[in-house]
Amino acid sequence: MDHSHHQHGHHDHHEHGSQAGPHGAAAQTIDLVCGMQVDPQSAAGMHEHGGTKYYFCSKHCLAQFKSDPAKYVEKSAPAAVHAAPKGAQYTCPMHPEIVQDAPGNCPKCGMALVPIAGTGEADDSELRDLTRRLWVGVVLSIPLVLLAMGPMVGIHEPFGLMPRPRGWVEFVFGTPVVLWVGWPILHKFWLSLMHRSLNMYSLIGLGVGLAYVFSLAAVLAPGLFPQEFREHGGAVGTYFEAAAVIVTLVVLGDVLQLRAMGQTSQAIQQLLELAPNVAWRLRDDGTEEQVPLETVKVGDRLRVKPGEKIPVDGTVLEGTSRVDESMITGEPMPVAKESGARVTGATVNGNGSLVFRAERVGSDTLLSQIVHMVAQAQRTRAPIQKLADIIAAYFVQIVVAIAIVTALAWWFFGPEPKFAYAFLNAIAVLIIACPCAVGLATPISMTVAMGQGARAGILFRNAEAIERMRDIDTVVADKTGTLTLGHPVLTDFAVEGIPENEVLALVAGVEQLSEHPIGLAIVEGAKKRGLTPRPAGAFDAINGLGVQADIDGKRVLVGSRGFLTQRGVDTKRWEERAEAWRKDAKTVVFFAVNGVAAGIAAVADPIKDSTREAIVALKATGVRIVMLTGDSRSTAEAVARQLGIDEALAEVLPADKASHVKRLQTAGRKVAMAGDGINDAPALAQADVGIAMGTGTDIAMESAGVTLVKGDLRGIARAAALSRATMRNIRQNLAFAFGYNALGIPIAAGVLYPAFGLLLSPIFAAAAMALSSVSVVTNALRLNRVRL
Repeated sequence: MDHSHHQHGHHDHHEHGSQAGPHGAAAQTIDLVCGMQVDPQSAAGMHEHGGTKYYFCSKHCLAQFKSDPAKYVEKSAPAAVHAAPKGAQYTCPMHPEIVQDAPGNCPKCGMALVPIAGTGEADDSELRDLTRRLWVGVVLSIPLVLLAMGPMVGIHEPFGLMPRPRGWVEFVFGTPVVLWVGWPILHKFWLSLMHRSLNMYSLIGLGVGLAYVFSLAAVLAPGLFPQEFREHGGAVGTYFEAAAVIVTLVVLGDVLQLRAMGQTSQAIQQLLELAPNVAWRLRDDGTEEQVPLETVKVGDRLRVKPGEKIPVDGTVLEGTSRVDESMITGEPMPVAKESGARVTGATVNGNGSLVFRAERVGSDTLLSQIVHMVAQAQRTRAPIQKLADIIAAYFVQIVVAIAIVTALAWWFFGPEPKFAYAFLNAIAVLIIACPCAVGLATPISMTVAMGQGARAGILFRNAEAIERMRDIDTVVADKTGTLTLGHPVLTDFAVEGIPENEVLALVAGVEQLSEHPIGLAIVEGAKKRGLTPRPAGAFDAINGLGVQADIDGKRVLVGSRGFLTQRGVDTKRWEERAEAWRKDAKTVVFFAVNGVAAGIAAVADPIKDSTREAIVALKATGVRIVMLTGDSRSTAEAVARQLGIDEALAEVLPADKASHVKRLQTAGRKVAMAGDGINDAPALAQADVGIAMGTGTDIAMESAGVTLVKGDLRGIARAAALSRATMRNIRQNLAFAFGYNALGIPIAAGVLYPAFGLLLSPIFAAAAMALSSVSVVTNALRLNRVRL
């Protein structure tokens, strides 16, 4: 296609930015306002400007564009040239519909916005800032807790401090924790009030703020408090340690969350780095120059030297070579390329030199599209709204209502001084309700579960993966490298009339001079049997068909049946057995010695030892198994037959793997995708849970929620069992946490005062909080005993 096609308005009614996906898939266009991909058929709106049609994802974007079309068109023009857009956009992990151009907090839930994968550099300044705050919080909270716990364990004057000066010391330690360490929390608390969307931060901000204000009053003006609130010596108990510990725990939760998010965007960065930065461009006079990748245009002639990465997608003009395309196809065998063959950017050239014409550059290359698909899938997979958050929204309203009722009741029916009792008991209600244990309930179980998984060779990347594993009812597995080892191995060898080892040594002698993966598999197979390949002379390789050489005066031919027949060798007697092997998904090689067919060898990508057991275990729990592969139908069916797999999809292009997963999801199935290659990354990101083989590529692991360290599929069933145990554990934790609150709130409100004269002193409230947290942690540690 010629380059002028990219100029806007070059054709009448040109569709903006439409690009056929790999292999001419349906054209997608870019919404110029928010940068999302839009399908013209299902777009929410269309506007014509300067003879070009522009499509939009929502009415909002359409209205924005109409207000100033020129601005948006101008902004988008240079983007067509370069793969990675410069302007980063940020989204909320919980509410993917929120997109902003600068980092900040989500207006709905207060969570920190994370960069949308693939747009700009990941910015970790917030993570660094929160980590710094966390350490300060830890260092200052420890002495606070020791001071406050002293009286509970019978030390009435910890560190020799009387109650009054102890209050001042706690004030000195507690103030920086609440006001500096807790500043992000207080800011989010304020936002939640401004936006009128109550969440976890509303409850924490309320509890922490009130505990701090109450303690401040207790230290500065103890005279305001009635007798019941005083200890001996006239001091009033403070809540500084409760406020500080809650702040520190919440910041810890945020740090862990940001860390998990950061790893997600690394995957995309790594994908973008796969493409080489420079290319060799041929000038018209045949000389070559090295140019930066972004300057390569459609129609340029480029040279790729042996061992280099291919810079962009195109068609070979001259030269022959083998290209390792495993990052795209996942198949282990390098592909022979000659004039007219298509090559893909970022795949690795073998030992030949190629000249090709650039056809898809910048954001049109297959690699850029894989990057885009991974980014899209990661964004749309909003984590499960935290159970605690949903409860918190109602809980806040209920607790505030109880506090108001408490204040009114004491005001109208309480003893003198009415105001002091009303105010203090209302605050006691809000403080005891502060969700210290609620905040801990989920993260602590998740942390223990992740540790337990890691010991069993299952790495969970984030809490959400653990959460979703238990609902999985369909496992989609990539064949090469997931069900099978991922590289060819010599499986069968049959000869007649000559000792087997002798022939194998001859065949290996010829093949050790070829770089063909099948040849290398035969050489490896011979070495495993303790044979030394014989030295060969007069070697000749006929690209893609076979090889020949002289060994000990014998002429040895090794290759396809066609290769031997061309050279007048009769292979009929081996046909039947070759056909039977092919049915088992094996590649058959014929060989002849001195013009006589001597036998055949079979090379296959063998099924992993653990695969059969894993499939039986998964089917036992009612999981349906679907196999995806780029291989031929016959190979796919052979493997499916051997393993008893429910459904096998063959000849699947890498770009279509994600859409197969999507299709199953639309049918209402909860899908786990198991894969190991870069070509699996979009599907891993699209699936409810992506499961990567630890033996595969880093990019697969970064796109997946779960990594099986040894690439052992039995881990899938184990991960599901662990997931079920963890979710059970979290529900128990939430029950404990809210149980304590349900008991504590009425006591704090003064229900027992008329009968027993009992009011909740700050010390008792702090003890109850500590106890609820301890019980939550103890319960979580039970996960270490789960049998996997």
